[in-house]
Amino acid sequence: MAASTLMQDDTKVAGPKPARRPRGRRHRGEDLTKLLFVLPAAVAMIALFGYPVVKNLLMSLQDYGLRTFFTGDAPWVGLKNYSTVVTDKLFSDAMLNTALFTIGSIAFQFVIGLGLALFFRKRFPLGGLLRSLLLLPWLLPLIVSSATWRSILEQDSGILNRTLSWLHLINEPVPWLNSPSVALIAVIGVNIWIGIPFNVTLLYSGLSEIPDELYEAGQLDGATGWRAFRYITWPNLRPVAGVVLMLGVVYTIKVLDIILGLTGGGPANATQTLATQSYERSFIDFKFGEGAALSNILIAISFLFAIFYLRSTRRAVDE
Repeated sequence: MAASTLMQDDTKVAGPKPARRPRGRRHRGEDLTKLLFVLPAAVAMIALFGYPVVKNLLMSLQDYGLRTFFTGDAPWVGLKNYSTVVTDKLFSDAMLNTALFTIGSIAFQFVIGLGLALFFRKRFPLGGLLRSLLLLPWLLPLIVSSATWRSILEQDSGILNRTLSWLHLINEPVPWLNSPSVALIAVIGVNIWIGIPFNVTLLYSGLSEIPDELYEAGQLDGATGWRAFRYITWPNLRPVAGVVLMLGVVYTIKVLDIILGLTGGGPANATQTLATQSYERSFIDFKFGEGAALSNILIAISFLFAIFYLRSTRRAVDE
């Protein structure tokens, strides 16, 4: 009797759990409140980013020209604009110049920026002031920087050629912006000068997050100098370096104002990139559909770089 009673009591205690009550009005009200807080940001994102992207995509599929602003007529042409710009003889040159401009700028910006960030990590008098002055190229409007560098690189009266001639490094003025073989190098050099502060700022922030205890422990194991950089600095700086490189590529691949201010895409299309070609198709030739097609190609290239970065970052986290 006692055993059966205990078994009945245990059965009552260990019986099936009551079903979870459905969410009440209070919970639904909380969800609605959260949605209302997010809704303005979502509307702003759609209005400021989503609509221009969709509009640009639609323009690239239409015969959208200057007359469209007067008649409102933009016939649907499908992928004709893409075919026109891709088969144009300048497209391959623009693609090559875009690749050379992006790779050259990013490589030197990152290397010089990393070297300066490592230099400023050491404490010395006036170090903070020098870091502040280093931000000036980044803070100046790009069109102002372009105009300044254009005067510096002038073939006859530019201070660069005068200085090189005074140092007896050149026998005659170098046509920095007038020679097809030199103009792209000059434009890349100016863009490197402009982008160095951005790299220094982010890389210096990443270096500041590395604990000093790691270097102290590394010194005990003989990790100094290059070995400290290889086994301590770089592994801890790699996530920040990935962000710097990805943002640099996305920004540099669409640079327009620097090239327009220095060479305008010349001479002889030597500095013509996809960005400048898109600008010329849209605002000089007034072929907005073709210009939109070129800009969408730039967006697709940037999107591929972003996907590659996100996949590599996720793989690094998983490892």
